[in-house]
Amino acid sequence: MNKVEEFINSGVLEVYVMGSATAEESAEVESMVALYPEIRTELKQIAETLEQYATLNAVDPDVTIKPLLLGIIDYENRLKNGEKAFSPPMLNPTSRLDDFADVLKREDMVAPEDFKDFFVKIFGYNENAMTALVWIRKRSPLEVHNHEHENFFIVEGSCDIVVDGEVNSLVPGNYFSIPLHKSHEVIVTSEIPCKVILQRQAA
Repeated sequence: MNKVEEFINSGVLEVYVMGSATAEESAEVESMVALYPEIRTELKQIAETLEQYATLNAVDPDVTIKPLLLGIIDYENRLKNGEKAFSPPMLNPTSRLDDFADVLKREDMVAPEDFKDFFVKIFGYNENAMTALVWIRKRSPLEVHNHEHENFFIVEGSCDIVVDGEVNSLVPGNYFSIPLHKSHEVIVTSEIPCKVILQRQAA
């Protein structure tokens, strides 16, 4: 095996392409690439192969992450601008829309007409629970919660909450609690987006 083959088989080119090479290894790779066209070709092939692998195995992010992060930023900015923090009532089977009347009539608790999939307006947050108004246009992705209880109270529109294949049809005024460790998704059944009070409580 000649010097070039030995260098190609050493694995240092793969380490270099992944950005994990030491300064010494990087300098050696760059020196060898300048001297040997076949090493330059091998380096290019490795980079293309890794890029193809990354593309084929790419995972789309959960579509709820961005709206939730924007909701947290919006809530923190409102607190900085003088909004007083408070703890909303905990959702339960006896909850009523009147329990949240002050929040529901606020002019800033609205979703833009052109929101894509989800829109989130947080109105309560403490160490035990996060409470928000959430608008769902069509459906939520399938998910499982192992460390927090997720409770829904329907405000407008209607939806099916499917838990492990069991369909639970909900309309305004309905409460539903997602069991821990169960796969679930929300499918909107109304022509308008489903507006819900969502409460996530630490288990």
